[in-house]
Amino acid sequence: MRPGARRALRIGSIELASPVVLAPMAGVTNVAFRTLCRELERSRAGTVSGLYVCEMVTARALVERHPATLHMTTFAPDESPRSLQLYTVDPDTTYAAAKMIADEGLADHIDMNFGCPVPKVTRLGGGSALPYKRRLFGKIVAAAVRGAAGAGIPVTVKFRIGIDDATRTHLDAGRIAEAEGAAAVALHARTAAQRYSGTADWEQIAALKAQVRSIPVLGNGDIFEAGDALAMMAATGCDGVVIGRGCLGRPWLFGELSAAFAGRPAPTPPTLGEVADIIRRHGQLLTQHFGEDKGMREIRKHIAWYLHGFPAGSGLRRELALVTTLAQLDELLTQLDASIPFPAAATGPRGRQGSPAKVTLPEGWLADPDDCAVPAGADIMHSGG
Repeated sequence: MRPGARRALRIGSIELASPVVLAPMAGVTNVAFRTLCRELERSRAGTVSGLYVCEMVTARALVERHPATLHMTTFAPDESPRSLQLYTVDPDTTYAAAKMIADEGLADHIDMNFGCPVPKVTRLGGGSALPYKRRLFGKIVAAAVRGAAGAGIPVTVKFRIGIDDATRTHLDAGRIAEAEGAAAVALHARTAAQRYSGTADWEQIAALKAQVRSIPVLGNGDIFEAGDALAMMAATGCDGVVIGRGCLGRPWLFGELSAAFAGRPAPTPPTLGEVADIIRRHGQLLTQHFGEDKGMREIRKHIAWYLHGFPAGSGLRRELALVTTLAQLDELLTQLDASIPFPAAATGPRGRQGSPAKVTLPEGWLADPDDCAVPAGADIMHSGG
C-alpha cells in the first residue's frame, strides 16, 4: 500500500480519519492510557484520528452494575468516540448490556470479544472458544446489534482464526457477524492455541476479507511499527488495523501511525528524557483515575515496557519497579540520562508472548457446533484479555 493512499475508516455511523484501532487490553487500556495515547497522537500528528477502545468488561457485571466494572467504563470528558468492549456468552445478557449502553449513553461504539485465549476463559466456553458454537455466536451478535440499535450504536466483533489449526472458525464467524448486522469484524490472526506466540498468519486476514464484503475487515497481529501496519494492509487488503502489544511502553505509536497513513514523515522517536516525561504523565493520569497507591502499582509494569532497550541500570530499574508515590517516581526519573536517543533495541515485539498450548475447553465442547446452550458460569468475571 502506498503511504497516505488509504486513511479513512467508517464503522457504522463513526467516521475515523485514520484506520487505526487500539485493542482492548486488560489492565492497560484504561482511561489513563487512552488519554495518554490520544495526547501523544495530537502532539505528534496534530489530531486524534483513530479509535481507542477501553478495557474489556463483562456484560453480566455491567448489567448488575458492579462498581469495579462501572469504574472501568470511565471515559475522559473530551473522549470521542467512546468505545467499550463487552465479554459475553449469553444472548439475553448481551441484549440487556447493549440496551443499557444505548439507553444511558455509556458509549458510542460496542466491540464484542471472542478472541480471549486464556485458560480461565476458554475452559468455560468463553472468549476464543465460543465462535465454534456458531448458532450461539450468531444469537449473541444479533442480540448486541438489536440492543444497541435504538441509539444507532455500531457493534463490531473481534475473534481469532479458531481454537487451533484443526478447528478454524474465523470464516464462519465473519460470515455470521456480517449477516447479523455487525458494522465491522476484526481478526487476530492467531489461533487460541498459539496465544501470543509465533507469527500471526496474515493470509487468514486476506481470506476473511475475500469473504466479508459489505463491512470493514480489520487485521490484528504483529504490528509493532507503523510500517507493519502499511504492510498488513497492502498484503491483505484489510480496511484497518488493530494495535495491541505494539503500543506497550510506546503510546506515541499512534502518532507514528497517523503520520504514516497520511503520507507524512515519521515523527522523531523520543529520547530517554522525553520517555521519562511520558512516564511521569502516565503516572499522573493513573493517579487521577485510581488514586496514588493503586496508580503507582499500575505504573510499575508500564515502566518495564517504557525502558525496554534503554540503558537504565539494574539498580534504578529495581527502584522504579517498587515505586509508591508520584514524588518518588519523579525523583527516580530524574536519574535517567535524558540525552540518550531512542535505541534500535527498543523496537520490535514486546509484551506477553509465551508458548503455544492446548486449549482447555468444557467437556464435550466440540461435539456439536450448532448447540445453542449458554455455557454455565462463563460470564462470572469482570475483565479479560
